[in-house]
Amino acid sequence: MFGLGLQELIIVLVIVMILFGAKRLPELASGMGKAVKNFKKATTEPDEIDVSPKKRSAEDKDHTAEEKGERT
Repeated sequence: MFGLGLQELIIVLVIVMILFGAKRLPELASGMGKAVKNFKKATTEPDEIDVSPKKRSAEDKDHTAEEKGERT
């Protein structure tokens, strides 16, 4: 695993605990887990279809106003 032994992993864990504290460590791990999960989900899912309404052009507005009998 990346050429890291048990001693190196313990040293890294101690440094992380000193920097972030024991209370924030579960929050960081949870955030990293969610990020990895979302990344995997985004790479495997097909692209989402955009269903937001598009802005109507001036021609469309004139056309719909004529159908309603209105003038702009």
